[in-house]
Amino acid sequence: MLTDAQCLDLMSRLGAAFPDARAPDSKGGGDPFRSVVSCMLSAQSLDRNTAAASRALFALAATPEGILALSEDQIATAIRPCGLYNVKTRNLRRMCRALIDDHGGTVPRTRAGLMSLPGVGRKCADIVLSFTFGEAVVAVDTHVHRVCNRTGLASGKTEEQTAKSLDIRIPDAFRRRGHVLILAHGKQVCKSRAPRCDTCILADLCEGRTKT
Repeated sequence: MLTDAQCLDLMSRLGAAFPDARAPDSKGGGDPFRSVVSCMLSAQSLDRNTAAASRALFALAATPEGILALSEDQIATAIRPCGLYNVKTRNLRRMCRALIDDHGGTVPRTRAGLMSLPGVGRKCADIVLSFTFGEAVVAVDTHVHRVCNRTGLASGKTEEQTAKSLDIRIPDAFRRRGHVLILAHGKQVCKSRAPRCDTCILADLCEGRTKT
């Protein structure tokens, strides 16, 4: 694992390398309910497919009550681009029902409250907390999970374990932009297949690099 000083160095380099990094539109924007829905649709889906599914669904309904008024076929057809549409349709309806019955139709502002909703795990909860409610939380998706474990910034066999590790180790100055910076590096440089180690600005710090 990297030292605290190395973690700060690593994040500072990413901040300089990706000054314009921002969250994909598929993260849901400023509306809490849309953010939760978009995040649920993003599971095992490319950003562009999630965005297409979200647009199609929100053109039909953009409230818990509105989505529950739709038939399962209407929802499934709208969200088909993001894949797993039958499972996601059922989860969306269950989430909307719980939101109305247990939270008065208002999206919770805490991790525990968000994770109490059917179909919402820690990653989705942290994305909503960070990008919708402005909390200093670093959400861990597959890209962040991979970069953290390769470099030694954080560790964990699962995304949730890595999130807990990263929450302790990431420098406070990078809690708000940590996700987008690590995400950008994971998509552009530290790819799942054929990572660009030879041109990586983190090569001298990366524990994964020293093992190869």
